[in-house]
Amino acid sequence: MPDRDKLQGFIFDQFDIRGEILTLKQSYGEAIARGNYPQLIKHLLGEFMAAAGMLSATLKFDGVLTLQAQGPGPLSMIMADCTRHHNLRAIASFDRAYDFNTDEPLAALVGMGTLSLTIDPSNGERYQGIVPLESENLANCLEDYFTRSEQLRTRIWLAADTELDSPRAAGLLLQALPRQLETSAEENLQMWEHTTQLANTITAEEQLTLDHEQQLHRLFHQEPLRLFEAKAVQFNCSCSKERISQALLSLGEKELNSILDEAGLVAIDCHFCGQHYTFTRDDIQRLFDESPPVLH
Repeated sequence: MPDRDKLQGFIFDQFDIRGEILTLKQSYGEAIARGNYPQLIKHLLGEFMAAAGMLSATLKFDGVLTLQAQGPGPLSMIMADCTRHHNLRAIASFDRAYDFNTDEPLAALVGMGTLSLTIDPSNGERYQGIVPLESENLANCLEDYFTRSEQLRTRIWLAADTELDSPRAAGLLLQALPRQLETSAEENLQMWEHTTQLANTITAEEQLTLDHEQQLHRLFHQEPLRLFEAKAVQFNCSCSKERISQALLSLGEKELNSILDEAGLVAIDCHFCGQHYTFTRDDIQRLFDESPPVLH
């Protein structure tokens, strides 16, 4: 049976090249079930989730990695985020009057906007890199990002399909490392070109149906490769009543009382997981009674 909802790293023992391989099933299915998305956007959400999941392997501290594209097009925003513990979620905002039954590339759908990669640690400074959304697909846009922002040779292959027996998404990443081994720079470059040419032969069907070892053997069986232990990936939303309460406090008591006067309660839905939160007038009053005073 193919690997599902797993992330694995690997390295080439004799060369300064690392990789990540990921497959999603249940986590992807849960994410796209939360919104009434057209098929094209479901497909793109699968690619964003696979990419965010693989990139989260670089997190060495508690925090969240967020991958987001936004612009003036009919797909105004699409994003996925993943924690260090591989809790994954995704969402998209789009024009429901637009016909998404096309093969338009990501850049055209977003409207030639921007792609951002944000790392938000639990403690420490937030980091964000932004590049123009110029390439046709997410994999190429991310490769552009790493070339421009990180100056690391990186290749990415993404796949998603919602029309199989169940939704599936997958990703493969190769990245050239700073020189550490005794292998010369020229030999490393030759190996980089060789491995990326081999990886170019992977098909979406193989990514979505073969397990990790089968995919890597199919591509690199002639090269010494070390595959690390698999890590479980799962759909999990970070929303909570406490987080929603903090967001409500930022609106101010006057604004919330106005909502209460009109609707009788304050209702908030999490767009990621569908969780419904309600706050009565007593709940809102308690929030402000218990919150520390603001110093001016």
